[in-house]
Amino acid sequence: MDITILGIESSCDDTSAAVIRNTTLLSNVIASQAVHVKYGGVIPELASRAHQQNIVPVIDTALKEAGITADKLDAIAFTRGPGLLGSLLVGVSFTKGLAIAHDIPMVEVNHLQGHIMSHFIDLPDRQLQHPSFPFLCLLVSGGHTQIVQVNSPREFQIIGTTIDDAAGEAFDKCAKVMGLPYPGGPVIDKLAKEGNAQAFRFAKPRIEGFDYSFSGLKTSFLYTLRDRVAEDPDFIEKNKADLCASLQRTIVDILLDKLVKASKETGIKDIAIAGGVSANSGLRNGITAEGLKRGWRTFLPEFKFTTDNAAMIALAGYYRYLDNRFSTLDVAPVARLEDLK
Repeated sequence: MDITILGIESSCDDTSAAVIRNTTLLSNVIASQAVHVKYGGVIPELASRAHQQNIVPVIDTALKEAGITADKLDAIAFTRGPGLLGSLLVGVSFTKGLAIAHDIPMVEVNHLQGHIMSHFIDLPDRQLQHPSFPFLCLLVSGGHTQIVQVNSPREFQIIGTTIDDAAGEAFDKCAKVMGLPYPGGPVIDKLAKEGNAQAFRFAKPRIEGFDYSFSGLKTSFLYTLRDRVAEDPDFIEKNKADLCASLQRTIVDILLDKLVKASKETGIKDIAIAGGVSANSGLRNGITAEGLKRGWRTFLPEFKFTTDNAAMIALAGYYRYLDNRFSTLDVAPVARLEDLK
């Protein structure tokens, strides 16, 4: 019997709704929030208000595009966390109301696991290639950087994580210092294509195991700018492309060094990337090159599944539905990963 699930995602500044039938995507609607650009980062209160404005039309559009009405849904999957508490509260509260109105079960989803499970979404016109279990997933976003050993759709083992900044956070902070607009990661990626990746050298961390650190790189980058700008006030403008290319190369090298080590020690050669930074061209090219060198099967998400989206939430919810892992009406959103069970 077919299972139809509505996914709702509201963890940060994108309001999204999607409908899947089994693992096939029927619709995926995203409303982004441009209001944060002038502030150089996401303002939680503004994000919450925008979610309140967007959630009804986004869900209505997703249902219409899927050709289904709410009363025909088998379940509603929603992001419980981690994320901005106010933003999550909008999605969780709306899910409860819709579930009560139509007597539909609710399924809570870990946002980060949703990113990983995006590799198992099928499209109406074609089935995408999926990794085999177990596989390693490098999960890279603005708030999280992890290496996850995925043993099944239900078993996720974090074997490496950042001990300070996330990779996406490092991109954004360094971009801000150079006077680049928010979000900085995509701007750095664009400028990096025009620059010399060997022009500057920045510090790389020496952290044991599979954990990451980007605070030292950020400090090295800031000191380089401080010293060079003291000599030439126009240094950043003259060298912007080379700075971006060198910064991106360093971050990608840090990410891949640990991933290679994890693959060697676990013996796993199905390797995937996920999260917002998985759209970065340097990382995509780097993991592809490493894969060819090391005999990996590499899996890169389609660009529309790299950002926060409800398709991945619906898909992750599908597997929880199969296990009858339903949420009760007293469920509350949680901001921190550590608070998710």
